[in-house]
Formats: sequence, C-alpha cells, structure tokens
Amino acid sequence: MSSPDGPAGDSAPLPPQALFLKRLVLVLAVVMIAGFLALIATLIVKLSVEPRILPESLTLPDGARATAFTQGPDWFAVVTDDDRILIYDRESGVLVQTVRIER
Repeated sequence: MSSPDGPAGDSAPLPPQALFLKRLVLVLAVVMIAGFLALIATLIVKLSVEPRILPESLTLPDGARATAFTQGPDWFAVVTDDDRILIYDRESGVLVQTVRIER
C-alpha cells in the first residue's frame, strides 16, 4: 500500500519554480560559506600582525617598553611598563615631561 504522498523512492519532477528556488538556496549557502571563510581569513591575517602603538617619530628611553599610547592636540603620551608616563611634543617628538606613577 502506498501513502498519499507516494513511496519514498518514487520522486515526481519538481515544478520549475521549486527547482529554481532549490538552486537559489544552494547558491546562497555557497556564498555564505565563502563569505564566512573570507571573514575568518581576514581576522587571522589582521590579528597575526603585532600592532604598532607608537608613531615612527617617537623613540623611548633605553629599557622602556610601551604599554599604552594616547594623544592630545599638541602632545603624545606613552605609558611604559616601568610605571612612567612620557609626554612628547607632537611637532618635534621631543620628550617634554616624565611622570612617575606611584602605587
């Protein structure tokens, strides 16, 4: 006895609109997977490069390593790993002031 929908092995041809919709969904799935892979590849490339937080014009004192950087209208400030804030002039790149961080 067969069911109203027909047996599982008996497949009737799909109407043209359903066939078009099936192909459209397949193309959408392929495009989404390709986009996701492109996004993952972009993240890997961007995150694998070590960020440069200092402008090229600034040089830190010997032994100092930058942990943070900020800037104002006419100055740059660099926080170092030895608990100092170094303030540089934006125009000349000269060290203007050093602030020791007390804990």
